[in-house]
Amino acid sequence: MSSLSNLESLLGYRFNSIRLLRQALTHRSYGRTNNERLEFVGDGILDCVIALNLFDYYADLPEGQLSKMRAAIVNQDSLLDIAKTLDLGSYLYLGDGELKSGGKSRPSILADALEAIFAAVMLDSSFTNARYVIERLFSHKIRSQESSSITDYKTQLQEYLQSKRLPLPSYQIVSSSGPEHDMLFTIECSIEKPEYKSWGEGRGKKQASQNAAQNLLELLKEHDFND
Repeated sequence: MSSLSNLESLLGYRFNSIRLLRQALTHRSYGRTNNERLEFVGDGILDCVIALNLFDYYADLPEGQLSKMRAAIVNQDSLLDIAKTLDLGSYLYLGDGELKSGGKSRPSILADALEAIFAAVMLDSSFTNARYVIERLFSHKIRSQESSSITDYKTQLQEYLQSKRLPLPSYQIVSSSGPEHDMLFTIECSIEKPEYKSWGEGRGKKQASQNAAQNLLELLKEHDFND
């Protein structure tokens, strides 16, 4: 079995009570004290943290779309990907029968253990630390929802301008603030002859430019340009 200190390094968290981490990694086939109750709590923590991140990162999306995005992130395939990245199977405590039948690579066992770890972190210290670990592991999955989930207003704007024989837009960063991993951008979207400008904010340049394009598109439609 691999050293638990290596797993702690991958998680970005050092346990005060290593017993909690061991319990999170213990399948019911191994002994009486196992990770099933921790997994129950960890499942709820994961749902909550992902929901909070989607709420903050995709500020303009409706509840229905956010729910679909969360479902795309919080599923067994997604948990399995992260568990494999952590090489979680090499840290599991399994009974002999489960071990011989390939339990170390069984998707349900790996997913449950990962969720149990999130609960173990919270019980060991705080929800804040559990949230940090989850965001560290899931940030790329949260960000990757952007291209498939946000309406492509930049393309809509370009097609509208072409249909009205108006010049194509230009985009310019007006300002940026916040930590490097979570910067808030303000982007200007403009056209010349006739001159119109609009601005958009977002967590990341892509989201900000989409919001700017949406605002300019709505502004132009208000003026109802004719061919």
